[in-house]
Amino acid sequence: MHPVARSSARLALRETDIADVDGVHAVYGNAEATRHLSFEPRTRDEVCQIVARSVASAAAEPRTEYTLAVVERDTQHLVGVGRLATDPHQQRAVTMGFALRPDAWGVGYGLETVHLLLAVAFLDLGLHRVWGARSPLNAGSARTMAAAGMVEEGVIRGHIQRAGQWRDSVVHGILAEEWKLPA
Repeated sequence: MHPVARSSARLALRETDIADVDGVHAVYGNAEATRHLSFEPRTRDEVCQIVARSVASAAAEPRTEYTLAVVERDTQHLVGVGRLATDPHQQRAVTMGFALRPDAWGVGYGLETVHLLLAVAFLDLGLHRVWGARSPLNAGSARTMAAAGMVEEGVIRGHIQRAGQWRDSVVHGILAEEWKLPA
């Protein structure tokens, strides 16, 4: 499926474009925004490479990755990044991830982003399962995924190595038959 375009009351998901490097860097290069992610803050050059790979992956056949810009509908200002990636170990399933700029936290954008990503997965791609993993310390992400109907399924021990330390991940998942389109 290309291109992806989905919107909610305040946000829209769209394909990442090479012009998004600075906006993506405002997320992936920010120490606070990446504190609970699986990687250290990225340099602008690293973000250029990530965005270039994302643009290329959008044209791949079959498409296995959807790295999407999260933009405010009114301004088209990039406030975050959402990602769906096929899971080679599960049929009709994707892993989901999302990150927002810290100045976009606390206003419900995380939940809107997750709702949009789930709509892409279930309505546009016809998938069966979506799952995401979070840092055990990321209470905001736990609340967001629960509010979107995702169930906490368990812990992957020693899942992520960051700054030389191994960290567990808490897994949340949702099945197509459990998902409801938000009102």
